Amino acid sequence: MKAFLILEDGNVFTGTSIGSTKEVISEIVFNTSMTGYLEVLTDPSYAGQAVVMTYPLIGNYGITPDMESKRPWPDAYIVRELSRMPSNFRSEGTIQDFLVKYDIPGVAGIDTRALTKILREKGTMNGMITTDENYNIEELIPRLKAYTTGNVVDKVTCSEKQVLKGNGRRVALLDLGAKNNIAQSLNKRGCEVTIYPAHTTAEEILAAEPDGIMLSNGPGDPKECGAIIEEIRKLYHSDTPIFAICLGHQLMALAAGADTHKMKYGHRGGNHPVKDLKTGRVYISSQNHGYVVDTDNLDPAVAKPAFINVNDGTNEGLEYVGKNIFTVQFHPEACPGPQDSAYLFDRFIDMMGGTK
Repeated sequence: MKAFLILEDGNVFTGTSIGSTKEVISEIVFNTSMTGYLEVLTDPSYAGQAVVMTYPLIGNYGITPDMESKRPWPDAYIVRELSRMPSNFRSEGTIQDFLVKYDIPGVAGIDTRALTKILREKGTMNGMITTDENYNIEELIPRLKAYTTGNVVDKVTCSEKQVLKGNGRRVALLDLGAKNNIAQSLNKRGCEVTIYPAHTTAEEILAAEPDGIMLSNGPGDPKECGAIIEEIRKLYHSDTPIFAICLGHQLMALAAGADTHKMKYGHRGGNHPVKDLKTGRVYISSQNHGYVVDTDNLDPAVAKPAFINVNDGTNEGLEYVGKNIFTVQFHPEACPGPQDSAYLFDRFIDMMGGTK
């Protein structure tokens, strides 16, 4: 069956329908990872977005037990070539069946290089995936331009508190759309991790007297999370050590009085170089974000840049002055991606007083 990707600038790509045949409007973003497509699909940070994979062949090792959350979150999936006969002893099925199971539409067989070039030159834009050959593009474009992802954190956060038992430091993890490997990275270092829903009050978290607080990654515009920012501001004023990743990094910055803005097309992939400004060392990182902290108006008495992106100079981390708080824009837990920066979890444990 034919499927069409219609962009808000009027460009139309024709391919083959994969997964669900339902019609969807979403924000179209691209990911440059060469492997780890299942971890990309199950990253909650993609809620409200349709993902274009720039690597040309997707699905060759099938669906494996490497999910980063309980289900896939993108609104749609767009690939150049879909492997329909996976070869891997760990494979439990095909991407095609996986997308059907979770009612996610997609398109295969389009020129993803041309599509990515459009998104890089014009910036991230909205689009529709449809199997209706009688679409009216003049009627669709206003609808596409009007789409916003809205507050998608509520969609992806856990519904109730969960605990991963451990004998070491006790960490409170605020789930803003957390990937599984964040909690697992702490747990395998001995930490007992208590995972809290996104709208948990600061009072409840602090009443448990955790040794440290972790703010997770998550989807959407950080400025949509007004109520959560208010609670994070209370956590900021506590003396508890805090480590934040991605959306958590942005929300902490907003809570401390800094600003964020939307990037032209964001950073999504497993090959982004970041520089530690203290040591000068460069790490290759996994990233997935479309917003960034604005350091031009950052009060140096509140926080100072700790990492920058080597490619475009944007902020990749902050260290807070007079506080036991540091935050990063990239993903030290990887999945998919390099593990260069996993040492940051050890740094967080040291902030909490070291291993027990």
